[in-house]
Amino acid sequence: MTTTLNGKIALVTGGTSGIGLASAQQLAAQGARVFITGRRQDALDDAVALIGSAATGIRADASLLSDLDAVYAEIARSAGHLDILLANAGGGDMLALGAITEEHFDRIFATNVRGVLFTVQKALPLLVDGASVILTASTTSVQGTAGFSVYSASKAAVRNFARSWALDLKARAIRVNVVSPGPIRTPGLGELVDEASRQGLYDALAAQVPLGRLGEPEEIGKVVAFLASDAASFINAAELFVDGGMAQI
Repeated sequence: MTTTLNGKIALVTGGTSGIGLASAQQLAAQGARVFITGRRQDALDDAVALIGSAATGIRADASLLSDLDAVYAEIARSAGHLDILLANAGGGDMLALGAITEEHFDRIFATNVRGVLFTVQKALPLLVDGASVILTASTTSVQGTAGFSVYSASKAAVRNFARSWALDLKARAIRVNVVSPGPIRTPGLGELVDEASRQGLYDALAAQVPLGRLGEPEEIGKVVAFLASDAASFINAAELFVDGGMAQI
């Protein structure tokens, strides 16, 4: 086991599956103590069991400010500070322009934009100077995707948060970076379509990737662990595309 993050305290929101879970596993494998959040207790329990003794689960909805307050109160009590924050909780579903509803817009922006903003803002008293903040965005923020405009716009907002917050936090040397995955084989990706259409979606997305395949969650987790480490000490306000080249050509 490598211990490049030995002794660090990390929080991963939306850490019960997919990219969040894989990132929490990578952080823990490199020595960090990891707090994860999720909305379902059973999924939290399963994720903690997978990550191991370095993990603590806190049930919370990242779009609810009262839940965020409870998360940070628990971290303050049991750890006292934060070195790493991965604001990962988010998601979305597909609706064409003519079908978008107020509920669809509000739900996606509540978690993907409002939730990310207040996840980071409320972490500030606990974040040490020189901490690493990592935001999960998406290649959809720079590419058009039919039926996915609200989600895509929310991730474009996340990318700009990093640019602005790196300036807001420069006096504390807190680095704020963005990871933008391409198509990753996660439960969230599969749930965009019904089960009968799932393999067709995977094949269509893989065909758009120069490497010819979907990414795996652990491939994103490794990049998160890199950005959290001293190896990335001069990387700030950057967007790292982990997309097999999909948005680069």
